[in-house]
Amino acid sequence: MKNSKIIFLLGVSLLPFKGLSQTKAIVGNVNVTKNRISLSDKLSQYMKAQADVNGFSGTVLIVRKDAVLLQEAYGLADYEWNIKNTIDTKFQLASVTKQFTAAAILQLVEKGKLSLDDKLSKFFPDYPNAESVTIHMLLSHSSGLSLGFKDLALSTLSADSAYNEIKKIPYAFSPGTKSEYSNIGYYLLGKIIEKVSGEKYAVFLGKNIFEKVGMKNTGISNNDSIILKKAKVYHHTENGLAHNPYINWKFNIGHDGAYSTVEDLALWDKALYGTTILSKKMKKRMFTSYKDQNFGYGFVINPFYNQGHQLIAHDGGFFGTMTSFNRYTDDGLFITVLSNNQSPAYMLAYGLAAICFDKEVELPYHHQKVKNNGGLYSLFTGNYDDIKILENNGKLYYNDLDTELFPESDTKFFRSDDDNRTVEFIKDSKGKYSTIKLTKAGVGEIRKKKD
Repeated sequence: MKNSKIIFLLGVSLLPFKGLSQTKAIVGNVNVTKNRISLSDKLSQYMKAQADVNGFSGTVLIVRKDAVLLQEAYGLADYEWNIKNTIDTKFQLASVTKQFTAAAILQLVEKGKLSLDDKLSKFFPDYPNAESVTIHMLLSHSSGLSLGFKDLALSTLSADSAYNEIKKIPYAFSPGTKSEYSNIGYYLLGKIIEKVSGEKYAVFLGKNIFEKVGMKNTGISNNDSIILKKAKVYHHTENGLAHNPYINWKFNIGHDGAYSTVEDLALWDKALYGTTILSKKMKKRMFTSYKDQNFGYGFVINPFYNQGHQLIAHDGGFFGTMTSFNRYTDDGLFITVLSNNQSPAYMLAYGLAAICFDKEVELPYHHQKVKNNGGLYSLFTGNYDDIKILENNGKLYYNDLDTELFPESDTKFFRSDDDNRTVEFIKDSKGKYSTIKLTKAGVGEIRKKKD
């Protein structure tokens, strides 16, 4: 159906299915058919639509209190050979790796081999300003170290040469004064694990985390080993999907480098409720929010997308690898999404969580630009809380003139940079457009117009 939409409303699916008992309902002015289906079916519909409409490739696992709500694979692990992803396909984790690095550091702290107050200079006396940086600052992204070294990660430099180049990258701010996300900090933590333990990063994590948890399909990447059932990774270019570039895993560790399956990550989630890997004391340190951006150790604590529920999470992304790891701890809910074709795993996890929490979620559909009533545009412009709607030369824009809003009806638009984000203008009882409804990954958010 052209420009058709399907939503989940008040815990009831509004998509007709043959063979199911049906009752009629009116939503707005549209006559729809309601069917009472399970939560698992709703989650499955959402992900099937993400695969069919948006080309999602990867795996998804959702568990609530040991009950599997969704466990499914989509798309291809190898585009050349048309090999499908399976539930045991291994995926690069990107920054989801950081939680394993943090856990390893805390294990060393617990064994008395280092302290959270130790200075970086104790391990790397030649690193600039190392006397001002502590292990705690590295873990909590408050070290002042810059974001990362993307270009170096794509090079063929040796580990020693890379370290010498990374040392030259200037600090973003004075250590301990605020917090900003830093891959360099976790890279250094990975190297500290090696210095303190006397073992390679991959060996230490393998023995002290993966084997203890039973994560038999998890490891640390290198450029030589053949890993069975490991998905190839593809990223978007102007000409469509392309192979990921070469990544030098000789030194791209600590902040990145792990691979795993959704089932292994579920084992890790479960282990974090116990004390097999970390004591209660160390877990409290890991799950505490420090400074001003909700950073814990290797996790983000109650990020803005927490759906109003206690959430311990982390996402990852590097070229075609996109990952999301979400622990709604008060609800016993675990959601993980892994992708090998640059599908926005973090957004899909957000939509899946909303469905689990019985919120209204719009299924993805093919957006089509239409001619509409441009005379309404002047009524739409203004500030809606943190969003600004602009008009310029007969076109609408979102926040700035770089992001145009394309009309799909008189009052509903999709963003030029991401057609899975929509803006709908809603008229109030006085006939004024005083509210907008934003959707991302199908989840609606309301913004009120400021006077």
